[in-house]
Amino acid sequence: MSLLDGLDPALEHRLRLAIAVLLARYGEISFAAFKQQLGATDGNLGAQLRRLEDDGYIALRRDFVDRKPVTWYALTAPGKAALQRHLSALQTMIDGL
Repeated sequence: MSLLDGLDPALEHRLRLAIAVLLARYGEISFAAFKQQLGATDGNLGAQLRRLEDDGYIALRRDFVDRKPVTWYALTAPGKAALQRHLSALQTMIDGL
């Protein structure tokens, strides 16, 4: 058994992990709020959100606020489970030190 067992490749990137943790805490977050919270560029944030969406870990919905399009993101059930497994694996690594 490897020390790296249980780590999810989709959540190993710090920005993707931060996205998942923020969504677990707040439920739903807009692209603009992510950008502000994480200090990421549009391109990098969009690419990381797309990876999580492609893996089925997040879902998005589009809405209009004051006639402006807003994209909202939320963790899916598989995303919540993956985050929990990943955090447990990280804790196991830490405990093994």
